Amino acid sequence: MSLINGLPAHVLLVHFVVVLVPLSALALVVCAVWPQAARRLGVALPLLALVALLSVPLTTQAGEWLEQHVGSTALVRRHAELGDGLVPWAGGVFLLAAAVWWTVGRKPAPETGPRSAPVGPVIRVAAAVLSVAVAAGAVVDVYRIGDSGAKAAWQNGFSKTATSGEDR
Repeated sequence: MSLINGLPAHVLLVHFVVVLVPLSALALVVCAVWPQAARRLGVALPLLALVALLSVPLTTQAGEWLEQHVGSTALVRRHAELGDGLVPWAGGVFLLAAAVWWTVGRKPAPETGPRSAPVGPVIRVAAAVLSVAVAAGAVVDVYRIGDSGAKAAWQNGFSKTATSGEDR
């Protein structure tokens, strides 16, 4: 994917990543800490995280195309390096979202067989702590990547003083 309506696809797709990865991370933490929220969200929790995860490599591929079509600077290279590291964080959010949904968020099955053992408090606390750690890592990584991308795109690309006002 290279262009969408004449614009580089990366600058459009990045908005999905910037919104969906932190939103998935927040939903994961809420559901891991509050099982009733996981039951309410149900399968939407892992589906949201899956869409966020899938948006990352699409955006990265579009960014690699864009990188070949802009001047190579240290800022662009740094942004590309940081961008390559988001897939593991988004993957972690997805895996934990699926695990939280599987253990506490699913609707109970009809009584057809032996009852499954409820998730113990130790597992719930461990899942919550791990969810907070992975969610924080994902959000911080999105911030770092976005900050480096903004610097790469806007460094010396605008005036710090207002224009004369002719365009108003």
